[in-house]
Amino acid sequence: MTQTKKALPLIGWREYLTLPTLGVDKIKVKIDTGARTSALHALHIQTYTEKNQKMVKFQVHPIQRETHTTINCIAPLLEYRHVTNSGGHTQLRPVILTKVTLGIHQWIIEVTLTNRDIMGFRMLLGRQAVKNRFLVDTGQSFLY
Repeated sequence: MTQTKKALPLIGWREYLTLPTLGVDKIKVKIDTGARTSALHALHIQTYTEKNQKMVKFQVHPIQRETHTTINCIAPLLEYRHVTNSGGHTQLRPVILTKVTLGIHQWIIEVTLTNRDIMGFRMLLGRQAVKNRFLVDTGQSFLY
C-alpha cells in the first residue's frame, strides 16, 4: 500500500522570522535540530503575577551585534525548565509560548529565554518547532 505524504516546505539552516506577539518584526535565527526547544536572546528578565497569571517581562535586542534596538516584551510564563546549553552547563530558564511567522507559515512554539549575547544568533529554532513542518537543507540559507 502506498501512502501519499504531503511534501514539507524546505528551509535553510538560517532564516529570518517574525515574532508578532512579542513585537519583533525581524530576527535572524539558526535552525538547530540538535536543540530540542527554541531559545531567544533576552535581557532583564523579570517574572511577576498579574490577575493570578504568572507573567514574564524582558527585553530583546533582535539585531545581531547591535544593542541600540531594544524591544520590550511581556508574555505569560509557561514554566521554568532546566536546559543544557551548548557548553554542557544546565541552566534554569523561563519558557513562554509565542507565535512565529516564517514566510506564509505561522504557528506557536515554546521558547526559552536566555542571554545569547556572545552567541552567533539571537535566536535558535529548535527541532520541536520545525518537526513535521519543514525539511532543513543545511547547504542553503534564507529560503524564505
